[in-house]
Amino acid sequence: MRILVLAGGYSPERDVSLTSGSLIANALVGEGHDVCLADVYLGVSDFDDVDAMFNKNEKPVHKVTSTVPNLEALKAQSGNGEALIGRGIIQLCRAADVVFLALHGAMGENGQLQATLDNYGIKYTGSGYVGSLLAMDKDISKKMFVGAGVNTPEWIYYDKPSDCDVNEIEQKIGYPCVVKPCSCGSSVGISIVEDHAGLVSALEFASAYEDKILIEKKIEGRELTVGILDGKVLPIIEIIPTEGFYDYTNKYQAGKTLEICPAQIDESIRDAAAKQTRLAFDALRLSGYSRFDFIVDKDGKPWCLEANTLPGMTPTSLLPQMAAAIGISYGKLCERIVELAFKK
Repeated sequence: MRILVLAGGYSPERDVSLTSGSLIANALVGEGHDVCLADVYLGVSDFDDVDAMFNKNEKPVHKVTSTVPNLEALKAQSGNGEALIGRGIIQLCRAADVVFLALHGAMGENGQLQATLDNYGIKYTGSGYVGSLLAMDKDISKKMFVGAGVNTPEWIYYDKPSDCDVNEIEQKIGYPCVVKPCSCGSSVGISIVEDHAGLVSALEFASAYEDKILIEKKIEGRELTVGILDGKVLPIIEIIPTEGFYDYTNKYQAGKTLEICPAQIDESIRDAAAKQTRLAFDALRLSGYSRFDFIVDKDGKPWCLEANTLPGMTPTSLLPQMAAAIGISYGKLCERIVELAFKK
């Protein structure tokens, strides 16, 4: 099969995506497919021979650094201006049998790219544009959770930094709380806040990544993540950072987090988290595969924090660990995801 793996993009999660994309491309090459790996933002400089771009050659492996990339510098270097899809990308997509979306954040996960590909009749992995949009906006997704009976922590949402009312947050949410950009993933821009000064600082930090900000009541408890693949809930993982919380550095730097798969939890908690995951998956109109983050409180009640429609596929990512626990290798997982694209 001829597969285009799209990665990179103009997103704070760009490095994560490039790492996922390079590993996915090599895995698919290893399974015998003709693969092209392309950066959706930078595009392709030489488009003379499309056929030659799809091959069984091993691709260079990218690595996630401990810091979020400088997007303004990237824009200045690329000369792309405000264009989010680079030269030749649509032509490459149309030349492939299917596009594997290895993107994280921004256009790659908020439905914009999915809608564009739909308009060209191009097959791609993961959820469609509606589900991607609903899941990416944390305020909308939490409203959908509430309507579907999915437990989610109390929250306040603001359209822009100037609307943020510290007094309202303290009265309605209180401390500790979690401040996060509304549509970023990989824990980019997130802070856990314990007091007034910390809240002011956290709001400023989150607004550096996005105008829309969400403040959420912090639930104390164990952190779980639950994956779903082709309608089946995968083994649950418990996440235990060696220090601090599960932020960008702890997610993508080896040795920063202990991940227990399957999680050592009571059957009642496992069943409740699995049920909540299925409800959330359907509420957001997702398809193929996804991953959901939960906190389980002291009473054993799971609280859903957010959905990940294109889960990371880096060396430290969670979905491949879940799949491996039931005997699905990384390469076969990638193939399974591709196969699901043809079921939509």
